[in-house]
Order: sequence, then structure tokens, then C-alpha cells
Amino acid sequence: MSQSTNAGAVDRWIPFRKSDPKAQLRLFCFPYAGAGALIFHKWSDALPREVEVCPIQLPGRGARLTEPPFTKLSCLIEALVRALDPLLDKPFAFFGHSLGALIGFELAREIRRQYGVHPVRLFASAGSAPQIPHRTPPIHTLPDNEFLAELRRLNGTPRELLDHEELMEVMLPILRADFALYETYLYSTEPLLNCPISAFGGLLDRRVNESDLEAWRSQTSASFSLRMFPGDHFFLNEPLVLQALSQELQSSLQSGR
Repeated sequence: MSQSTNAGAVDRWIPFRKSDPKAQLRLFCFPYAGAGALIFHKWSDALPREVEVCPIQLPGRGARLTEPPFTKLSCLIEALVRALDPLLDKPFAFFGHSLGALIGFELAREIRRQYGVHPVRLFASAGSAPQIPHRTPPIHTLPDNEFLAELRRLNGTPRELLDHEELMEVMLPILRADFALYETYLYSTEPLLNCPISAFGGLLDRRVNESDLEAWRSQTSASFSLRMFPGDHFFLNEPLVLQALSQELQSSLQSGR
């Protein structure tokens, strides 16, 4: 891992990071399809002070609006490894919601391949375990009206976003790209991760059920836990989520993993 920091690249990928030399652990947060780093920008105030929150800004959103979004997960993972390399010099954890859970998982595997290290914990939130086959046909190539109809049916995109016509004109290419990341993904069998996995789910989530989350257990040789929260696919804003995350991170800090 590189000991030098490319500040420009880090700031582009993690625009809301509050750098703290005293932090004992970095938490990299990966958003759901169509979302950006902004959904995590208040987490620093709610999590243990020893944790440096690093919300990831993917191309195509926020200040990176003019950058083309990735459509292949393997290409995104390669770019993330290069961008985050300077920040892997202290213990780190991954939190991903929905699509972000898959990004966190594959990034953990790639970092293991390249550096032989693991996150201290992988949080998989509202995302099916990667080995579970897609249940529905791909939608990212559908005409706009059909694509929007499917987004509504799947309930995997916030309703307030779908109802905002002007914003959706900007967001459609990003949503298509993000769905392509997921829909073109092919799971491959590799050795289990040697880090604990914590799966989070919404009790009213019609897209990702408890058994989809329980299946994450088979991806780790370490401990596994599953917590269900009030709400649907977007339970992320429930106060109980940050409380649970704080508890798990505090445990990781105390145990050294």
C-alpha cells in the first residue's frame, strides 16, 4: 500500500471526509443506486469519535456530475483500489447500502488480492448476498418510460426522486449505469473473507428479505450478525441504524477487529 497521498484524488472520491490523524479506524461508506456521498455526510457526528467517516462519491454525481458513471463493477473496483490506496494505512471498515453492499464486498476481495489485508468488518445493508442469482430480468437497457415504471415497481429508488421530473432527467443516465453495475455482475467463488460481516435489513423491504441477508453468513470465516430495522428498503435513516453501527464499530475498536 502506498504511503503517499494524492490529495486531489482522495478529495474527489471522498469530498465530505473530515481528516483526523487521531482516528483509529476509517469507515468507507458506499451509497445505493443513484445516490451520492451526501447521504452519509452527517454520520461523523453520530459515530464514535475514533472513527473517521469516509463517504464515497462515485462519478456522475455531486461535484463529479460531468464524469461518466461506471457501468462495469470490475472497472469501478479497480478505480476505487487506486483511489483509496493511501487511506488503507490504518484499520478500516466498509459499509454499503443496497448496491453499495455489493461494491463493499468486491472491494474487500480485491484489496485482499492486492495487499493481503481485510477490513475489520463489512456492513452489508439492504443488499442480497452476492451469490444469490438475479430474480428479475435486467432493466438498465429499457426505454425511459419502461425503465421508470420498473424503478417504481422495484421500490429500489427513493419515491421523492422518481416524482421529480427535472431531477430525473439528470439522474436517469446515473441510475441506468448503477443498475448496469448490478445487473451485469457475475459472482465468482473465492476463499471466504476473514472478517466479520454484519448484515442490516428493513422489516418492510419487499426487495431484499431476511433470507437474502442471512445468506451473507456463507461469505465469511469469521463471525456474522443480522439485524432487522423498522422501515422498507430505505431504512437507512432510522436512528436505530446508527446506534447499531456505533455499537459494532466500538466492538471492533475494542477487540482490534
